[in-house]
Amino acid sequence: NAAQARAARLREAPDLVLLDIWMPDTDGVTLLKEWSTSGALTMPVIMMSGHATIDTAVEATRIGALAFLEKPITLQKLLKAVEQGLTRGALRKLTQSTPSVAMKASTIALADMPVSVADLAPQPGLQAMQNFMLDKPLREGRDEYEKAYFEFHLAKENGSMTRVAEKTGLERTHLYRKLKQLGVDLTRKRG
Repeated sequence: NAAQARAARLREAPDLVLLDIWMPDTDGVTLLKEWSTSGALTMPVIMMSGHATIDTAVEATRIGALAFLEKPITLQKLLKAVEQGLTRGALRKLTQSTPSVAMKASTIALADMPVSVADLAPQPGLQAMQNFMLDKPLREGRDEYEKAYFEFHLAKENGSMTRVAEKTGLERTHLYRKLKQLGVDLTRKRG
C-alpha cells in the first residue's frame, strides 16, 4: 500500500519502482505526485493498472512515470520495461555524479550497444546515417524516427516480419498496421 511505499522510499533509494494505480489507501498517481513534489522521485517508476484511462496514463507520464503498463501484462513486456527503467536510472545516476558525462550520455549509451562492422555498412533501402530535424512537430518527428527504426530492423532481419516483431516487441498484426501507417514499403527486396 502507499503507506508502506512511503516508508520504504524514506529508508532507501530504490533503483526502480513498480507502482500500481489502485492501492487500498492512496492511488498510485497521488503517490507519484507526492514523490515528484517532494523531490523523492529520483528513480524510474513504471505505473501499472487494469482499470486506468488514457487520461490517467498521460497524467502519470507527465508527472514523471517512465512507462505505463496495462494489465494483464505479459512477462516479456514487463521485463523489457524493467530493463529500460534500470538502464535509464543507471544513466541518470552516472550523469548526475559526473557533469562531463552528462554531455557524453548519448555516446555512452551507444558505446554499450553491441555493434559489428557489418551492421554499420550501408544496407539497401536504409540510409547509412539518419539525420532527424528537431524543429518540426512532435508527431512528424516521431513518425520519421519510427519509420527509420522499422526500416532498419526490416533490413537487418532480411524482411522477416516474425523476427522484426520479436525484436521490436510488437505482435505481427500490430507491426503490419504500424508499417502501413508509416508508409514503409514492404514490396521492395531487402538485404
